[in-house]
Amino acid sequence: MTTPLSTQPKTLPSCTLSFFGARTDVAFLEQTIPHIVRMCRYPFTEKVLAIDTAPLSGDKLSRPDIGTLEDVRAIGDRLIAQGVIDRAVDMEYDIDYQRQVYQKHFGTANLRPTHNYKGYPILGSIFQIEAASSDYLLHFDSDVLLHEAPDFSWIEAAIKLLEENPYAMAARPMAGPPGLVTDAPQSFSKHKFSGGRCYLINRKRFDKILPMPITWFNKGFKFKAINYLPNPIKTPLCYQFKKGKLQSWEVMVTAAIANTPYFRMDLAAPKAWTLHPNDHGPQFLKALPDLLKRIEAGSYPPAQAGQYDMVLEEWLKGYSS
Repeated sequence: MTTPLSTQPKTLPSCTLSFFGARTDVAFLEQTIPHIVRMCRYPFTEKVLAIDTAPLSGDKLSRPDIGTLEDVRAIGDRLIAQGVIDRAVDMEYDIDYQRQVYQKHFGTANLRPTHNYKGYPILGSIFQIEAASSDYLLHFDSDVLLHEAPDFSWIEAAIKLLEENPYAMAARPMAGPPGLVTDAPQSFSKHKFSGGRCYLINRKRFDKILPMPITWFNKGFKFKAINYLPNPIKTPLCYQFKKGKLQSWEVMVTAAIANTPYFRMDLAAPKAWTLHPNDHGPQFLKALPDLLKRIEAGSYPPAQAGQYDMVLEEWLKGYSS
């Protein structure tokens, strides 16, 4: 059964809504963030854009439509002026701050990389958790798209389930729109792997899985068993063998909960679902305003049902290049 949006005044746990913004996002950032804010009906403590000021690395270097930091900051200023977000802040890269939070989250202050092998902000992921003053943190990557029915708050439903299930580490809406099923018999599904694009966490509960194991990206590295060593040992070994690139944030969170009772919770309610567009090219950008309207209305092509990654060609039928 789905949980309807409450019509009675009540005290809800505090929650911060946080987005990542980088130079690779300037082509869509000003459309997707207002879209997510429209769809997330919750009295957030604050809505924050965390701007990544670090040099681009990994596959981010080959992304199309790369803008400037000035572009990102200008978008943040406009979103603040429009009342969409409350603050835009730079991710913290001070070395003393890095050593302090890495000690807490990984059990070592000597970890040097700030991003994973793809150029995704690992230190930034920690920064947004540590910077929030609320009970809960809701994170969205800035290219994630969301549908939420007008009579439903997936965040209220998720927080209720998180508080009822003490080993639920994180929650998110349904991944991809539903198929033929109009409602699910269970309220959520359990998963032992984490996701990084969209997650709602209880900040104090997240602390319970710390420190997390550091997972290095070891492509072509014959000593793969190195990742099973304690962090203080494997970290200098990876530097010695010049394997100084980190795996993804969600891989390390997954490793942290692997041998614990904790799990990720995906809501089964079909009234809220997410999509992730892998293609940010010209056709996607041209169609984006219409795509957002259709998603917000709950409309999607049949081929998209049950699929988390956007089947872009199905959405683009009827568009000319």
